[in-house]
Amino acid sequence: MFKTAREPGCDDGRMIAIETPNGRQNLLVTPLHLGPGPRVRTVRGFAWNPEALSAYVSATADDGADGRLMVVVEDEGRGDHWERHVADEVIVCLTGQVSVLRGPDPSEDTADEVVLGPGDAVVNPAGVWHAVDMHGRARVLTITPGPGSEHRPRT
Repeated sequence: MFKTAREPGCDDGRMIAIETPNGRQNLLVTPLHLGPGPRVRTVRGFAWNPEALSAYVSATADDGADGRLMVVVEDEGRGDHWERHVADEVIVCLTGQVSVLRGPDPSEDTADEVVLGPGDAVVNPAGVWHAVDMHGRARVLTITPGPGSEHRPRT
């Protein structure tokens, strides 16, 4: 069983498919959707762009805050945005070193810094603004609630 949602603005028919995992998963390319309950499904067609994110949220909307996106991100440098979620988020450092800035508002003036190395994790509580900076090349695993997230650009 799977659900799909067409990406808005895509004329090539690309879709997000939420379906039962079948074999090995590369979380850098194909994230997993967790929930609700014990269900785990793959997210084919996922990308870090507004259209794909919107399609993912549409395809998993029925799960509400009980649904989570589990993905591995490899990057470097300063994150370009602040975000907060309606439920707790987990960030696990897999390689390298990352800083997670957290505070009551999207401002570096009021943020606390949590530095993570390989194997370290942090839970960003629901409603807390946070941003992630990667010191050199790093990989993180995130488990993020789906709908209701807010984003603000970093200045």
